[in-house]
Amino acid sequence: MTSNLQLYNTLLRKKENFVPLSAPHVGMYVCGPTVYGDPHLGHARPAITFDLLLRYLTYLGYKVRYVRNITDVGHLENDADAGEDKIAKKARLEQLEPMEVAQRYTSSYHSAMQQLNVLPPSIEPRASGHIIEQIALVQKILQHGFAYEVDGSVYFDVEAYNKKHTYGKLSGRVLDDLMANTRSLDGQDDKRNPFDFALWKKASPEHIMRWESPWSVGFPGWHLECSAMSTRYLGETFDIHGGGLDLMFPHHECEIAQSVAACGHDAARIWMHNNMITINGQKMGKSLGNFITLEELFTGSHRLLAQAYSPMTIRFFILQAHYRSTLDFSNEALQAAEKGLQRLLAAKKTLARLKPSDKSTLEVPRFIADCRAALDDDLNTAMALVAVMEWVKNINLVKAGAETLTADDIEQLSKDFALITSDILGIKDDSQADENKKDLSADLITLLLNLRLQAKASKDFATSDKIRNDLAVMGVTVKDTKDGFEWSMA
Repeated sequence: MTSNLQLYNTLLRKKENFVPLSAPHVGMYVCGPTVYGDPHLGHARPAITFDLLLRYLTYLGYKVRYVRNITDVGHLENDADAGEDKIAKKARLEQLEPMEVAQRYTSSYHSAMQQLNVLPPSIEPRASGHIIEQIALVQKILQHGFAYEVDGSVYFDVEAYNKKHTYGKLSGRVLDDLMANTRSLDGQDDKRNPFDFALWKKASPEHIMRWESPWSVGFPGWHLECSAMSTRYLGETFDIHGGGLDLMFPHHECEIAQSVAACGHDAARIWMHNNMITINGQKMGKSLGNFITLEELFTGSHRLLAQAYSPMTIRFFILQAHYRSTLDFSNEALQAAEKGLQRLLAAKKTLARLKPSDKSTLEVPRFIADCRAALDDDLNTAMALVAVMEWVKNINLVKAGAETLTADDIEQLSKDFALITSDILGIKDDSQADENKKDLSADLITLLLNLRLQAKASKDFATSDKIRNDLAVMGVTVKDTKDGFEWSMA
């Protein structure tokens, strides 16, 4: 089992005084989406990064309890302690119940994740379903002297905490600098210091989402939710906490402070952050007009897109870069990823048809060894894909007769190639699914045209004309013949 610990120990290499993982169980918590809008390109990278980690740790023999939360309350507009709840605002604008909004976009997120071949987590808790745990956590922090109540709201006392511990150790922030550079915000005068953060907020009369608490009718602070849910399902100490780099400060920094204040020690043994996706060198944002949802990527309906890109193209594109590096989106980069993906999938088909030889001129064990070495090195998917594409080239050389493989080596390479590309990297061939959709569409068009024939035979010309006209709008050209009909797509 010792060799299987290399990945985990590599992840921990910058953490002082760590204890190497020895048990076959891993607890992993990842911050999931706030469900007030359709999933976008920025959601894809953490989902794929931690899906890959889940797959690889499972391959190494660990039993992983993977917890990924859904934020459906408490995430305010400015990511701090002021403004309207993002989900409540969406509900007000669309005249829906907040949980209708949360359910709609949770379903949309799940659908996108399934298309990206992201495995579901072991547990997917919602913040609104863990109010009791969050209230209990606030009470512990208050009892230990690291929080204070003001008019029904409870705030974390960062200055008091920093006298006994270190606030900012994850992000490298220094409290004196924060004090000098943080200004008071309107509507937050009840805080002792502007950098203190809410554990519980008293609800204003117009605030829709509210619960009873010892302090007021209100709602939990955003940072509190993850601390409560992670410890609820993984215990006071667990192995890996992940999320996007934009969450390091203040969200994850506040989580650490809350855990230490309540329990006396850090909850997560390692913090793992994926870097951001930029678009043509710019940060993605609605105000810049470069905000692209995953559905727009899959259909090509955004003005910045030259074409539609399949979910597997998006996955391949994200895996081409190390998770800690910035990844810049462009049509050129996506088109290059699409070509690389097609070469990989074509090689898998070629591999199944290779003719064996009496001897091998290639070292097949090197393939799995190179891929594992890359993934053991801080989950370096970029180098793993380099190894994969090197063997795509080798497979084509065998096909051309420039290299040879025995029957046993072809069988072994087929197993290893499927293991790395499908089971671990999560790349699948979705072209067959597209073909099935095309077949289904053809069957449905034929069914409608047969119904049209029946309508004509019954002299129901209104129905007959409607079917023909509606199909024409969808790009289907119908030609009546003496034997029935012919049709074609525009």
